[in-house]
Amino acid sequence: MTGASGGIGAAVANRLALAGADVAVAYGHRREPAARIAAKVRGAGVRSQVVGGDLASAELAAGMVAEVEQALGPIDVLVANAGTAPMKTLEDLSLEEWERTLAVNLTAPFVQAQAVVPGMRERGFGRILTISSVAAFTGGMVGPHYAASKAGLIGLTHSLASRFAADGVTVNAIAPALIEDTEMLPGGPDADALKARIPVGRLGRPEEVADIAISVLTNGYVTNQVIGVDGGMHPR
Repeated sequence: MTGASGGIGAAVANRLALAGADVAVAYGHRREPAARIAAKVRGAGVRSQVVGGDLASAELAAGMVAEVEQALGPIDVLVANAGTAPMKTLEDLSLEEWERTLAVNLTAPFVQAQAVVPGMRERGFGRILTISSVAAFTGGMVGPHYAASKAGLIGLTHSLASRFAADGVTVNAIAPALIEDTEMLPGGPDADALKARIPVGRLGRPEEVADIAISVLTNGYVTNQVIGVDGGMHPR
């Protein structure tokens, strides 16, 4: 579980533990919160491993998989939740920021999927879930780098799902929007204005995204789907 030190990632990690899964809690720079999540996971009676590092490095992303497998055994479930993006316009977005966003948000999930899929196919069971965003469809408000990376995740999801469904490996994506306790929300008056546009009248909660995640991960007949969790803002 990447990006598991808080927000959506922490909520999904907790739900996985309650479902009886051992959970690797992967973090980028927030080790202490990740360690607290791992301790909570162990309290559910399962094993947990904390792994960390900068997912902008493809080598490190692949190394995380090897570290987790050594500690917890073969990986049956990969949840690619880690995401980064400073809020930028096209005019002030640097090439370095563009490349880093795609490396963390898109290349790392690709590298990790590439590492775990062979074992999943051999065992005849696997679950891959990517956490995209409605920005993949609308462009969003963070910037072109974020929207492009999240759209790429959906393309990756469709490609893998269609290729490996017959091997018992399901691949799906969740596309949240305006979820509280995450780093992807604007503050101040902008947040209030956005909230007023949400049909259900409030921000989403990480636990509500986790509900969908667990439903998808425990259903072997759901694959190649992108499920929106956005309070009704973007029906499709």
